Amino acid sequence: MNTDTHAVHADDHHHGDSHAHGTFSTYMLGFVLSVVLTAIPFWLVMSGALPSKQITALVIMAFAVVQIVVHMIYFLHMNTTSENGWSMMALIFTIVMVVIALSGSLWVMNHLNSNMMPIHQMTGMK
Repeated sequence: MNTDTHAVHADDHHHGDSHAHGTFSTYMLGFVLSVVLTAIPFWLVMSGALPSKQITALVIMAFAVVQIVVHMIYFLHMNTTSENGWSMMALIFTIVMVVIALSGSLWVMNHLNSNMMPIHQMTGMK
């Protein structure tokens, strides 16, 4: 191949490259959002600012979902336009999986105490 052929095909490597690439400022914005979305639930638990434990747990779960979406957008660069919409399908799949995991975790933690054997029955056994 001659140099003209290489020059013609040199630009072919960049066609169809619709991936979102982050800049330093978008990474820093994602990092700051991640820190804030971690610090607020930590403060809510440590200060006892909300009146009930159930409300606190629901607020923390909401912050967890938002933080997962922030990570997907700012660090995984997922959006609706790249890869012919498959990134949007991955976002929908991730949200469905997070809802299943969080609701399952809440259900297990809610029923954990009532489904366990009480301590007084365990001490009487030899």
